[in-house]
Amino acid sequence: MTRTIELSTLAETEALARGMAPHLRAGDAVGLSGPLGAGKTAFARALIGARLAALGRAEEVPSPSYTLVQTYDLDDVELWHADLYRLSDASELAELGLEDAFATAITFVEWPERLGRLRPARRLDLDIAFRPERGAEARTLRLAPSGGGWDWLDATLPAPADAS
Repeated sequence: MTRTIELSTLAETEALARGMAPHLRAGDAVGLSGPLGAGKTAFARALIGARLAALGRAEEVPSPSYTLVQTYDLDDVELWHADLYRLSDASELAELGLEDAFATAITFVEWPERLGRLRPARRLDLDIAFRPERGAEARTLRLAPSGGGWDWLDATLPAPADAS
């Protein structure tokens, strides 16, 4: 079931990410789509920060735009944050190790459409769109889970803006 959520501010977007943070487990893949500057990295950064804070840790959470992948040790699981925007060829994916991470880690992938055939069947697609008519920070988030194990979403997310 696809859900659409209207968010008015960056703080609301970050709060949504922090609310989702404790529910993600090994094998959970989240694809973050949307235009440049829509808030993909901000969403991932807030969620990663919340997971680290729950462990009593604070780390810088840089954008993986140039490194392509950043990893975080969350004690019981690794979290991988990948940004595939600069990927010049799909053959480069094998070098990143994402296939293994999809099975054993929590993975966030910005620009997931560049995964092609490596896109996991079980994933949560999150598409972020600008809503300039509602304000400079307003966004619409469309969440589309594939595969099982996403039951916690209904209890975690705010009431839908519209059901699809």
